[in-house]
Amino acid sequence: MPKVTRETSAQRINLAFIKNTKAVGIVMIIIGILGILVPNLIGLAFNTYVGGIFLISAIALAFNAWQYKTQDMSLWFKPFILMALALIIFTHPAIILGVLGVLIAIYFLISGFSAVVVSFGLNASAKFFSLLSGVISFMLGVIVLTNWPFASAWIIGLIIGITFLFDGIALLSISNQLKKTQQ
Repeated sequence: MPKVTRETSAQRINLAFIKNTKAVGIVMIIIGILGILVPNLIGLAFNTYVGGIFLISAIALAFNAWQYKTQDMSLWFKPFILMALALIIFTHPAIILGVLGVLIAIYFLISGFSAVVVSFGLNASAKFFSLLSGVISFMLGVIVLTNWPFASAWIIGLIIGITFLFDGIALLSISNQLKKTQQ
């Protein structure tokens, strides 16, 4: 008679986590390859994404202020500022990409340091890719700062591409490690 086993909720959660980690890793690898092949496009897409978030927020807050029907103009201040920022982002992408270049550099420096620290707690197979991802992220942060602001769109797209590629590979490696521990 076959052995009947019951899957616990913790096992189902772990299996879902492993599956989701693998899926996110694959998506990150695809975005990473696109970033490497067409870095300017990814840089401008990032800029457009941020502008779109500001624009949607401005419209939502303006609608909310309009529905409130008050004489208090302070409710209109935040949507006005967000709308102005969205227009600046859409009309002057080079300036915004320059600012984003610095912010991205800071992010990659911190992300790289964090990945290196985390890698010391992983086993050999996951450790290598996490450590490699951290070192590359940190180096890319330095590259952005040294080439700022002249090549911000290209560098931002390339850095996002490279980092997403290696982070995706690291996630696949972690997913495989977790899958082996479940068996």
